[in-house]
Amino acid sequence: MDQITFWLPVVWIGILAIAIALYIILDGFDLGIGILFPFGNTEEERDQMMNSIAPFWDGNETWLILGGGGLWIAFPQAFAIIMPALYIPIILMLLALVFRGVAFEFRFVSKPKHHYWDWAFFGGSLVATISQGFVLGGLIQGIETDGKTFTGHAFDWFSAFSILCAGGLVIGYSLLGACWLMLKTEGPVAERARQHALPLLCGMILFIVAVSIWTPLQEEHIFLRWFTYPNILFLAPVPVLTALVTYWGYRSIKSGGELSPFFATIALFMLSYSGLAISKFPFIVPPAQPGGGLDLWDTAAAPESQIFMLLGVLVLLPITLSYTVLSYWSFRGKVKPGEGYH
Repeated sequence: MDQITFWLPVVWIGILAIAIALYIILDGFDLGIGILFPFGNTEEERDQMMNSIAPFWDGNETWLILGGGGLWIAFPQAFAIIMPALYIPIILMLLALVFRGVAFEFRFVSKPKHHYWDWAFFGGSLVATISQGFVLGGLIQGIETDGKTFTGHAFDWFSAFSILCAGGLVIGYSLLGACWLMLKTEGPVAERARQHALPLLCGMILFIVAVSIWTPLQEEHIFLRWFTYPNILFLAPVPVLTALVTYWGYRSIKSGGELSPFFATIALFMLSYSGLAISKFPFIVPPAQPGGGLDLWDTAAAPESQIFMLLGVLVLLPITLSYTVLSYWSFRGKVKPGEGYH
């Protein structure tokens, strides 16, 4: 294997990792606000919650497109295996996101008869999040393969472990949403979000601990990676940092912080994400049985294809990032009751 053939898949998996991380952070908080939507006591409060994400929500989903499209382009063999293994939750997620987007737009134009769209916004957010949790659980527990062919069943992703992951993601996105509301709103909405944030933080940590214990117990290669010497010395900072960030988040919520709880929650997500990457790398199709799974180089497209598409990404990615930063900067500040961007 020459240097180009070796490094191109590594560069592409780095791009996909960035896209997925940005999607988790950015679309995570607006899905979380959708999940928290029924907790708005009045129409004005629900308007304020929705207006806090109105300038951003559709742009946040750009990173999901980059993640899925990048997988298809750079690792077509992995795409051909992962998609049939996870078709059902992926299709449910996409339909829920579409339904949620329609509800977002129709809610404002259908007033005062908009209550069904309130529930559609909540339902779309919840179903999309649960579906993403099932995808996550299905990937962590592995996909059955024979060589480069998917040999599992359509419902392999549905298990007690994937249900745990789905529940954890609902709690985690809700925490992100609550922290965003503390940062971007005033009055009863922000106060209620702070009341929700502490139990949500505790719930998220419980799920992180449960997944962190369950995963190495059911997969020997992950146990060996984390708990054998000298790996345990190098990887110990991950759980230590998780504990410190949890304390930081707890203190910042209790002390009335606005920006710090949001960043602390993002840090918890990224530490969990890094733990998953450590456990699975270099597999892009995680094994469900000993000797199974496929790594980056097994599933990579031809170098010529990767280079051609990489040139486009290197041009468009900075533009997309710049637009994202500009939009958040342009709509900085708090959304007060009665204000909006629609």
